[in-house]
Amino acid sequence: MQTSIATVSLSGGLAEKLEAIAAAGFAGVEIFESDLLSFNGTPRDVARLVASLGLKIVTFQPFRDFEGMPEPQRTRTFARAERKFDLMGELGCDLMMICSNVAPDSLGGVDRAAADFHELGERAAKRGIRVGFEALAWGRHVSDYRDAWEVVRRCDHAAVGVTLDSFHIFSRRTDLKAISSIPRDKIALVQLADAPWLEMDVISWSRHFRCFPGQGDFPLLDFMNAVFDTGYEGLLSLEIFNDQFRAGSARTVAVDGRRSLVYLLDQMRRRLGAAAKPVPAMPPRAKCLGVEFVEFTADDVAATELAALFAGLGFSKVGEHRSKAVTHWSQGAINLVLNSDKDGFAHSYQVTHGPSVCAMCLKVNDAAATLDRAERLRDTPFRQAVGPGELEIPAVRGLGGSLLYFVEPGSALGRLWDIDFKPLPQGGGAAGLIAIDHISQSMHYDEMLSWLLFYVALLDVNKTPQLDVIDPGGIVRSQVIQSPDGALRIALNASQSQQTLSSRFLYEYFGSGVQHIAFGTGDIVATVKKLRENGVAMLTIPDNYYDDLEARTDLPADRLGELRANGILYDRDDSGEYLQAYIANVGGLFFFEIVERRGYKGFGAVNAPIRLAAQARLSPKAAA
Repeated sequence: MQTSIATVSLSGGLAEKLEAIAAAGFAGVEIFESDLLSFNGTPRDVARLVASLGLKIVTFQPFRDFEGMPEPQRTRTFARAERKFDLMGELGCDLMMICSNVAPDSLGGVDRAAADFHELGERAAKRGIRVGFEALAWGRHVSDYRDAWEVVRRCDHAAVGVTLDSFHIFSRRTDLKAISSIPRDKIALVQLADAPWLEMDVISWSRHFRCFPGQGDFPLLDFMNAVFDTGYEGLLSLEIFNDQFRAGSARTVAVDGRRSLVYLLDQMRRRLGAAAKPVPAMPPRAKCLGVEFVEFTADDVAATELAALFAGLGFSKVGEHRSKAVTHWSQGAINLVLNSDKDGFAHSYQVTHGPSVCAMCLKVNDAAATLDRAERLRDTPFRQAVGPGELEIPAVRGLGGSLLYFVEPGSALGRLWDIDFKPLPQGGGAAGLIAIDHISQSMHYDEMLSWLLFYVALLDVNKTPQLDVIDPGGIVRSQVIQSPDGALRIALNASQSQQTLSSRFLYEYFGSGVQHIAFGTGDIVATVKKLRENGVAMLTIPDNYYDDLEARTDLPADRLGELRANGILYDRDDSGEYLQAYIANVGGLFFFEIVERRGYKGFGAVNAPIRLAAQARLSPKAAA
């Protein structure tokens, strides 16, 4: 099944948009009239550019306020349509998209609209052109796809079909059952858009908050199922109005759009089986079994400081790489890699970003299949030279240019510590850390939907609802992706304010990346005491927090005192309790968190403003 995207979905001029669309692997493009009007060239120039890029113009749109107009406006409307037909002939496009009328002087009536479309169909057919009628959710007389289909049905013209747009259907909560009754040859085009469920006027919702399939909340699989029931095998086209997309890179957004359709069609293939014959097969989403390691890159000075911190946190240096200046640190099921080598990817990353997390590695059920799926989703694979006998670990580019590696238990990749590292005698002094609970990544605001799609399309993970977290410097938007069993949890954070901790991290580290790592423990009080004995500085939480905690909970006085004395934050839900403590920021903005999770499902969002305010007090700006 071929895919298309509307030029209105991307930033830039028309030529830039077309190049991005072609590079992303789309077969077709919807040309928006505004993009054509602003193009410095003729429609024939556009046609030549489109052809040179291997694309096809699937529709020209929008043609507005057509059906049901009284005279003399009706006559002028048909004359306007004829001029657009002329233009479409120069473009080499054979489908005109018509949106349902919103003009206040338009007249209702299905038969009146059908008569107008029949006459337009006659005119269009003489030129080899077709017409698609789309019901806008805010149309004056036609706002429901079922009414648009009834107009097309009564029109009864071979050149006139109905356009089905998922946003206009879901924004009105319209039942999907009637779609299956539409003959497939009467569906002119299927347009796809996802969106978060919002309580706001539909026009604003449509023009600012649409997103690609997989990035929002709409049940698009149900929509696609209804479309497939008709036998439709035509184009699927993305029509997205989104402020973030129009502010971002056209090439990045186009790749995301293509990725979203590959992911959606793969879901449909798995739901329908053999009935989804037009959809190519690909490996399933990877099952993540946990985080195998997190890799830090640092120069010699910073590496010495990080090694001391790792030791203070109770980690033991258990291995040295056989050919590189790389060490392996371990505690419980946690593995940290400290890379201070002077060659290779990690060194280049360190030169750009300074001491930071340059990679993480996931344990998956099938590493080769995961990489295969990633490449089909247009993720960027990564390879670099390895020494004799050393492992080449499958990897793709991740957030901020970092790497995401994949290893597989039971294979040679699962023995990477034995193959690539020389063992060292294990020391004592563990602090009770047992596993990585979650990893928090900060990114630019206009990247957040992109990386959300990256993870949910590649890995078998679910996404939680978005949360707005109050930072002293502004609002931080946060969303978590996690595997069903909690083996992987990644929090995605972004802010439009440049004063939040999340945004300041971006500017200090010159790009998006891992900002904090949360380690799990079975006894947070004992762990915090051990860390303090080791000289690790913990984040100070104000007494006001504990006074309020006493007022709103039934915790015993001795337990409250224990939390207060150790700077531990507390929350609970219907499933259990959650305790948190923070190490004072590493180098200013990166930090570690210690958590004890007792059946609790969340991430202590209620405590985030307290933690952020405490961290803000440690910033150089606050000290000044």
